[in-house]
Amino acid sequence: MSLAALLVLADGRFPAGGHAHSGGAEAACKAGRIHDAATLEDFCRGRLHTAGLTAAALAAAAAAGLDPAVLDAAADARTPSPALRTAARRLGRQLLRAARATWPDPGLEQLAAAFPRGAHQPVVLGLTARAAGLGPQGAAHVAVYESVGGPATATVRLLGLDPFEASGVLARLAPELDDVAARAVEAAHQALLDGVEALPAASSPLLEIAAEVHADWPVRLFAS
Repeated sequence: MSLAALLVLADGRFPAGGHAHSGGAEAACKAGRIHDAATLEDFCRGRLHTAGLTAAALAAAAAAGLDPAVLDAAADARTPSPALRTAARRLGRQLLRAARATWPDPGLEQLAAAFPRGAHQPVVLGLTARAAGLGPQGAAHVAVYESVGGPATATVRLLGLDPFEASGVLARLAPELDDVAARAVEAAHQALLDGVEALPAASSPLLEIAAEVHADWPVRLFAS
């Protein structure tokens, strides 16, 4: 695994569009569920073990070579909220555009042809990781980091939270990120034998509901 490629892909400055999305943090801040570093940590932990685990397993499975079309359908089934499905495909389209320019690869070209309106972001992430020389483990680590890094960064902008405190939240969660990534890789390997039904389908109903409410706001800072 190329550690340098892993850093490039996980870098918030990589032009994959993630900076425009809060991962549910904007709605949580408005509802008062996030109001300081402690509540941000609670929110990120919950997101990590639900949406983060599911996304990481999908990304790891794509990096391992499972059929992207099958994985995209599995991602759809694991995303009840229409607003989140739309956001996932928009992010997938932007990531694929950046990935094709950064790591040209036939698999990425095939994905672009098969999904002109965008595949789910975790599926694109897995194929991007593979094109970059990363395996399932690298893909899973990027996915779990994104699942908490996005909300932490967004909360700094939304609440004026001290960025040092936000970084502390991510540092305290690091051991759990490693654990969730390992679980995702294990599930991806099982899916190679048993199909996508072996992938986790952890969900957070409050995130799904909040995403639908957030999508109807006339004014918002983040796309999701």
